Amino acid sequence: MRNIALTLKYLGTAYHGWQVQKTVSSVCETMEKGLSNVCGGNVKLVGCGRTDAGVHALRYCANFRSDCTIPIEKVPLALNARLPGDIAVTDACEVDESFNAIGSCIQKEYVYQIYNSRIRDAFLEHRVCFYPQPLDFARLARAGRAFEGTHDFAAVRSVGTETKTTVRTVYWCDAEREGDLITVRVCANGFLYNMVRAMVGTMVYASYGKLRAEDIPALVPQMIDADMAYMHEAGVLDDDGYAGDAYYEDDEAIEYIVESLAAKNALDPEQAVKLAALVDDYLDAQQMFLESQGMVEYEE
Repeated sequence: MRNIALTLKYLGTAYHGWQVQKTVSSVCETMEKGLSNVCGGNVKLVGCGRTDAGVHALRYCANFRSDCTIPIEKVPLALNARLPGDIAVTDACEVDESFNAIGSCIQKEYVYQIYNSRIRDAFLEHRVCFYPQPLDFARLARAGRAFEGTHDFAAVRSVGTETKTTVRTVYWCDAEREGDLITVRVCANGFLYNMVRAMVGTMVYASYGKLRAEDIPALVPQMIDADMAYMHEAGVLDDDGYAGDAYYEDDEAIEYIVESLAAKNALDPEQAVKLAALVDDYLDAQQMFLESQGMVEYEE
């Protein structure tokens, strides 16, 4: 049986992430349908990692095993003819039997882009984060470098995420600016759920000058603790950590978390307002996780 590795790229706007899911469309499911058509039988595809709903991939690796006889150089063309326009296979090669896209992966790179302009660009919709407030790029880049190295990144994972270890090695966290577009590239040996989003949100907050790079490791755990305290006090979570009867109110949560951190760190009112921007980014990340797990319901 052949072991074939694919290199592909995709726009994730129409998909609920890479992983196959029961009731919604995913990139992997779409790929497997195309492969089954090409190979003449069911195919199980293994990806190098999960991507969240709406996340794009510039270069993604996956592998599958099959007895199909199609020449390897024709696999991309045959498969692309059976895939939608937002997924493209760019290369295919036969690999050793021991190769596994996720198990053989030694590092990954995420790219997060911020369009820092008062006027949004319609052609960048679903591609970048639109952020109209002025950012101090030098401070933002300096804060990113504070994440480099081997650290316990429990502070920048979503609430409730389970993993064997939260220690990761970040090889680089580089930021560059070209006009209004800021690009942050983070390479590591692995990532926790929503880790990069929380890192970039922290960098944005640090750019205001109210947070030093060396303050980052201490502040984010406080934010997570305050959020957990709010959910218990509001009845969103019960004493055992399961979903309670109350709704999670974003405005109440932000106010609770900001007041808690402002008091603990003796922040003045202006600093507290800046902190709210980081808290808002954090809540966006944890909302996606909690909803995906069915732990809470959000009012529209």
